[in-house]
Amino acid sequence: MAQARTPRRDPERKARILAASAELISRHGYHAVGLAEIGTAAGIVSTGIYRHFPSKSAILAALLEQVMQLLGATASEIVATAPDDRTALARLISHHVQVAIHDRRVLQVYHLEARSLPAENLRRLRRAQRHYLEDWVAVVMPLRPGLADGEARVLVHAAIGSVQSILFHDSGLTEQQLTCLLSHTAHACLGVVPN
Repeated sequence: MAQARTPRRDPERKARILAASAELISRHGYHAVGLAEIGTAAGIVSTGIYRHFPSKSAILAALLEQVMQLLGATASEIVATAPDDRTALARLISHHVQVAIHDRRVLQVYHLEARSLPAENLRRLRRAQRHYLEDWVAVVMPLRPGLADGEARVLVHAAIGSVQSILFHDSGLTEQQLTCLLSHTAHACLGVVPN
């Protein structure tokens, strides 16, 4: 007797669903986008989405967790492996700039729709965000020894905010120009001279 085959999940399809969701939600908002639209944009029938995500809110949670994994895992690695704090900070800034430029749609969704998450997912996201900020604060404090902890945190938020200023504004600048400008701006917010 032949054994029934278990259908395999296609990881590329899951990535297409997330990419399509980021694009649509960043343009139209979470509540205005339906699963049928996401399926069409991802090139699958909407019922196929359920093989990867149980609901639209699960898609949003996965998108936003993807953002924090993209930022957080790299930040932790940078802090652990950089030869000194100044280098670590330069690498943290550089990575955040690259994410803002290349993963703009997902970051837009993060800013616009995080509050649409179910409470547990939002708590998890905020916890990941705090860990990410702690990595920045840990390298800024030794470089600015006169700063109080609260002041360092304000400056870190300002630096990250300056990088993310491009999320909702098309500057018309080249990637190289943007990278250079945003890096210098973030360093200036923190009061740290770049390497």
